[in-house]
Amino acid sequence: MIRIKGYTKEKTWVNDIALDDLKKIDLDWYWVDFSEPEASETKLLDTYFHFHPLAIEDCCHLLQRPKLDHYDDTHFFVLHSVEPRSLQVEEVNLFIAPRFIVTYHMKNLAEINDAWTKISTASKVGEDGYLLAAYMIIDELVDQYFPAVQELEEQVLDMDIGSESANQMTMDEIFNIRSRLLRLRKTILPMRDLLYRTLNTERIEGLSGYLAFYRDIYDHLLKLTEMTDASREMTSDLRDSFMSYNSNRMNAIMKTLTVITTIFMPLTFLAGIYGMNFEHMPELSWHWGYFGLLGFMGIVGVSMYIWFRRKGWFD
Repeated sequence: MIRIKGYTKEKTWVNDIALDDLKKIDLDWYWVDFSEPEASETKLLDTYFHFHPLAIEDCCHLLQRPKLDHYDDTHFFVLHSVEPRSLQVEEVNLFIAPRFIVTYHMKNLAEINDAWTKISTASKVGEDGYLLAAYMIIDELVDQYFPAVQELEEQVLDMDIGSESANQMTMDEIFNIRSRLLRLRKTILPMRDLLYRTLNTERIEGLSGYLAFYRDIYDHLLKLTEMTDASREMTSDLRDSFMSYNSNRMNAIMKTLTVITTIFMPLTFLAGIYGMNFEHMPELSWHWGYFGLLGFMGIVGVSMYIWFRRKGWFD
């Protein structure tokens, strides 16, 4: 589907423009949006707009890394949209040229629709308003990163290591969160670099008047980078804490088993001696021998328990 809106020299908006009528209307600039394009519509990137073949190739071969390329007077952005829940990444391609912008995306995206609506109600839209529209598109995309990052941050903060509930938490949960953070980071860092290049380029005509807007997006991406890095560090700490907690629990269990085994060692030794089938064993003919041996074994066991207790082996 292709939709087109234009901003006239009389400072009014014209919506639902046909592609063939673009040159017939006196416009300051216009926006062409390719949403879920068919093959015949994709060909218009070449036959109508005459974009560079490499840029068109990047549009057709998903999923590209966020980047900025300059082709003569056309500037090509590869942007990423992130679904906050699933972290599904969708590519958004943006062409900026004098007097128009073109967006190209394989799925219908709420961020593009929101920017499409917001630009119509913007108070300051001039003949270079296409740069403002491009800002709104990138800003809407970046704003959707925050819910995804914040949700993962909350999951990390809700983890309680060292309590009874820790028994229900597995290392798989921690590594799952780390994996999701890395997926987000693969989008956020290139987007941050893209905005840095945009702020420092001199090839986009008229951009100097909108640097404050684009710098605001860059600040958001810096904050997102810090949040993801902080969450990744917390998952590393949680992983180490979880392993230490399990190691300490295992050590406590082994210590208890060792104490029990040590107490029963002399008792087993005594039982082994009097379990031998020799004929000349004086104690075997003693009337109270059995009860005496049991009492002696009990005294040995209790004495060893008291001694270990005083040594702090049960602390």
